[in-house]
Amino acid sequence: MNSVYEYKLRVDLEDFEGQKAYALYKSFSVDSEADGYKLHVSGFVDGGAGDSLSPHNGMKFSTFDKDQDLLGDNCALKYYQGGFWYKNCYYTNPTGNYLWEKDNRVTNTGATWYYWKKSWNSLKSISMKIRRVK
Repeated sequence: MNSVYEYKLRVDLEDFEGQKAYALYKSFSVDSEADGYKLHVSGFVDGGAGDSLSPHNGMKFSTFDKDQDLLGDNCALKYYQGGFWYKNCYYTNPTGNYLWEKDNRVTNTGATWYYWKKSWNSLKSISMKIRRVK
């Protein structure tokens, strides 16, 4: 997203009980492929979800075949089977496995946003929406 434009990001969450929350980041950008698609977020505004994305700020995008996290193991491969800006590994994992129903026995594999409920349980939905602001 390197351009003359500026973007913001809104993340909408919903759990299996129908509760909803959001997190807003007033500034959002992703570097080029040459720079590992490094994430840049700032200006967090809490819509009840808490801030689970800022801990990933400055990280390169990791996948099962391109490990760019800071952990000795490949977070995308070992735990979550998704690609994301993992660090040591995550506080949010929107690309994790979608679990079709609430199942508290399954953790660390689903779509999670830890700081909403201080839980690793999967959410019903996580939507990330990008909007140009300038």
